[in-house]
Amino acid sequence: MNRRLLLAALLLPCLASAADDWKLAYDREGIRVYLSNVADSPYQQFRGVSTMQASVRTLTDLQENLRVACKWLYACAEMRLLDVQGDSTWVYLTTDLPWPTMPRDIVLRVTTERLDDGTLLRHLSAEPGKIPNVAGLIRVQHVSGEWRMKPLGERKTEVTYQLQADPAGDVPGWLANRFVVDAPVVTLRTLRAVAERQP
Repeated sequence: MNRRLLLAALLLPCLASAADDWKLAYDREGIRVYLSNVADSPYQQFRGVSTMQASVRTLTDLQENLRVACKWLYACAEMRLLDVQGDSTWVYLTTDLPWPTMPRDIVLRVTTERLDDGTLLRHLSAEPGKIPNVAGLIRVQHVSGEWRMKPLGERKTEVTYQLQADPAGDVPGWLANRFVVDAPVVTLRTLRAVAERQP
């Protein structure tokens, strides 16, 4: 084996573990939040996990009712449906983040996948060019993440919300990373409160 191949073989496992190097940042109220650095980005990604006394069906309904979803999704100001094609849905949303960040908008593609064990996955990605830019808003260019809802019983679901985003514009990494724990904690806490009140 030549020297380059040997070096690559030694480095690859290290790079793989670094890419999935999650550190626990929050563990209260039945919500755990893990953070991880992202290669070539100043913005961290988060993974929030919580168990909810609600069925996957209930949680799915709360996600698909966009007016309700905007109320439990962190920093959501407005959310509306743009398009549906097969298992993919395009949603437009605007943010309401604390000063000094400027308002932003996101064109989000949500692709739904159902696993054999009843788990529902929703893959999230940004498609900023799908509609024209809106005056006064900064269009988010990159979002990558997923919702994972794994049934643990008839009315018990493990919910995982994972996201990495580049907010674009003038937000420095240190400022964006201040919100990276708040986003999953507030979202999961509020979603759980709403879901567990459903009949």
